[in-house]
Amino acid sequence: MGSVIRVEVDGVDVDVSEGVTLLSAVQSAGVELPALCSDERLRPAGSCRTCLVRSDARLVAACVTPATPGSRVLTATDDLRELRREAVEVIVSALPPRALAASNPSELAHVCRSLGIGPDAAGGTDGRGSDDSHPYVTLDRDLCIACGRCVRVCADVQGTFALTLIGRGADTVVAPGTGGPWADSDCVSCGGCVDSCPTGAIAAPGPGRGLTSGVPSDGAVRTTCGYCGVGCSLDVVVRDGDVAAVLPARDGPVNRGHACVKGRFAHGYRLSPDRLTQPLMRRGNLLEPVEWDTAVRHIADRFSAAVHAAGPNAVAAISSARATNEENYLFQKFMRTVIGTNNIDNCSRLCHAPSAAGLVASFGLSGGTDSFDDVERADCLLVVGANPVEAHPVVGARLLQSALRGAKLIVADPRAVGLALHADVHLRPRPGTNVALCHGLAHVLLAEGLVDERFLRDRAGGLPEFGALVADYPPERVASITGVPTADLISAARLYGRALRPAIVYGLGVTEHLHGTDGVRSLANLAILRGAVGTDRGFGINPLRGQNNVQGASDMGALPDLLPGYGKIADPAARARAEAVWGLPVPARPGLRIPEMFAAGRSGTLRALWIMGEDVCATDPDTENVVQALQACPFVVVSELFPSETARHADVVLPAASWLEKDGTFVNLDRRFQRVRTAVQPPGQARSDFEAVHAVAAAMDADLGCTAPADALAEWARLAPLFAGISHARLDREGAVPWPCPHPDGPGTAKLYRERFATPDGLAHLASVPYLPPGEEPDADYPLVLVTGRSWAHYNSGSMTRRGGNLGLDAVDHLDIHPDDAGRHGVHDGEPVTVESRHGRARLLARVGRSVSPGQVFCTFHFPASGVNRLTSDRIDTVTSCPEYKVTAVRLTM
Repeated sequence: MGSVIRVEVDGVDVDVSEGVTLLSAVQSAGVELPALCSDERLRPAGSCRTCLVRSDARLVAACVTPATPGSRVLTATDDLRELRREAVEVIVSALPPRALAASNPSELAHVCRSLGIGPDAAGGTDGRGSDDSHPYVTLDRDLCIACGRCVRVCADVQGTFALTLIGRGADTVVAPGTGGPWADSDCVSCGGCVDSCPTGAIAAPGPGRGLTSGVPSDGAVRTTCGYCGVGCSLDVVVRDGDVAAVLPARDGPVNRGHACVKGRFAHGYRLSPDRLTQPLMRRGNLLEPVEWDTAVRHIADRFSAAVHAAGPNAVAAISSARATNEENYLFQKFMRTVIGTNNIDNCSRLCHAPSAAGLVASFGLSGGTDSFDDVERADCLLVVGANPVEAHPVVGARLLQSALRGAKLIVADPRAVGLALHADVHLRPRPGTNVALCHGLAHVLLAEGLVDERFLRDRAGGLPEFGALVADYPPERVASITGVPTADLISAARLYGRALRPAIVYGLGVTEHLHGTDGVRSLANLAILRGAVGTDRGFGINPLRGQNNVQGASDMGALPDLLPGYGKIADPAARARAEAVWGLPVPARPGLRIPEMFAAGRSGTLRALWIMGEDVCATDPDTENVVQALQACPFVVVSELFPSETARHADVVLPAASWLEKDGTFVNLDRRFQRVRTAVQPPGQARSDFEAVHAVAAAMDADLGCTAPADALAEWARLAPLFAGISHARLDREGAVPWPCPHPDGPGTAKLYRERFATPDGLAHLASVPYLPPGEEPDADYPLVLVTGRSWAHYNSGSMTRRGGNLGLDAVDHLDIHPDDAGRHGVHDGEPVTVESRHGRARLLARVGRSVSPGQVFCTFHFPASGVNRLTSDRIDTVTSCPEYKVTAVRLTM
């Protein structure tokens, strides 16, 4: 879009952005104009001719005609109305009368009513059939007008290309591209076709059936998705006090009217029969229902007894990346000021703690360097250790569209999935060799002069040492370590090195290693060499956060060594700032990390543990050790939605509210604060974690203040200078604000480090870290390397997505195995197979294919019953204690 131009619409002047269509100008004037082939997310088609207008005396289709300065547009003359009516009558003449019934909420039915076209104009009959095979999408072919919107949304927004138009002439209808039932197609259930269909031919079954504008409701509540870290804005349509539909917000700053199957449809868990709706307390071997006052009093007494008997460090807490910022803030404040310990950690320890440590060491702050809007503008994308098409589908779709528009795409991942199928270069390193791979790329950049000499001279440090290090990583040596062919390594380095605006995106395939922090720093080195951080010559390095509030939980200080806003516990000035706000002392000794908490539980030094929103028995590595820790700890509290395996080991279980049932904020993967709003009330006696923490504190005769979530965020902003400009009121006005944002009247910072880096010397720091082998390697007894990851249909341990239609899309954890290995081990596709490691065993269904390389196997971790995390080791990143999920030596037995 360019400058602002003025257009006259029906005698009224309208200012619009240069480059928009007349349709946009007409809509800006508040004039309703039918456009049955148009969707603002798509390129104009101009095929239905229902948006005819006169522009400077010319009869034109408004959706494909650019607005020009001084244009005079007429929309409401009798002849135009008659032309539109005739065009719509031709379209509806082949449809059955029910397409225009008064109860039909579709866009087409609304247009017909506005033009005075009644059901008698629909002269068609039923008979083309339907498809109800999919849990979330129904197809009624008799209502299809072959406008193609659904096909284009699937291709141009989602990038799945699962739909097509079949037939000829009036018999043309939409169909899955595979030709079979919808449920067996390539559809990933994003719902884009449902939202775009103007007739209801494609719809969501149930109370939300029909289009967004026609769902009978009590209203819609704008909130932020509670699944992955993309941070999609969603409109929750409420009907009779329950969720009727969840719709992607067309003006969502991140998703722009797009969503994935989880945010769009996976809300059936909310009223699942096994949803926890009342506190439970252990009496003997049973967890029995009790009232909240009883449960809270018991927790308070046991925590007080533990502190009295063994000191405050005998109590620990695990906060949650699923919880709001305000809940995480209040929980860490409770531990530090009421209990008197820094034994507070969150599940970023298990995924992106190496991101925080590595990015801080390289640049000074713990977040990604650029906004995703900027990343999307890159002319070369280096995607490392991530499968965003499945783990972050909205981001994955945007990256794919960028590549389809011409951006060069380099994917470094052991598996041939997702974006790797569209890559210009696909690097398939052996798991655990990321550092060597990055050093090999850096070697080529330096050797061929593909670096920014001025940036390295003026804004970076450590080049002499780094240059000496990577001189020992020529492509030939790196090929022998990683298994990546020399030619591919050189080609990738040249693509990245010659790009005008490169960007790096990475995921858990970089962090979840014995040397995960080194992996992050090695990737950061590439951005530094190119001068692509804090400049207009690139878009830095950006982690894809797995859970909805991984970034925010750490921002809020739910960490054992860092206070809210990342002040160090060891820094007297940071403690003094917190003490001034809280009016209470802050312990100076850093607390326990999650693995250390479990070790303390097994050793008997931990007397009480509160776990908020984490099924650690399903998600943490080396499950048997976790179970032993919970069994040994004298008192365990679990706040949860469902009776998880972790909850079964608890002494008190508190029923929690889900993201649809609470108020607060989340921080997404590119540092944007966004509001979370209560759409519906939690079932039974379930309460938000914010209320639960307040209740326990009060029972311990402590007043945490912050009576509402808005108060908690305001207090946090006073304590953390980089975040002082963020508040609920501002977010309600502006929608999203990225941090840093130090001033209430100043903008947030989408692109970091414009002027200087946040390191003590103001420079970016190249990391001279040598490649070191992973914690486990295959041998004769355990000849295969297991990598774990996510599936598009599920989320983490699957506790929410397995309670609904997603189970019909993906019913079990599979073990992906290469045909060579399958033949060698006598494994057949679809058959159960036992996977054994040095730590445990799991039972999975084999899926034989070439997505994995020989010698490697892959599985997801969404079904705790399969026992995947019994396989993983207790090896942890040497800097942050993040588990090495991505490299486990295993063997197969039938």
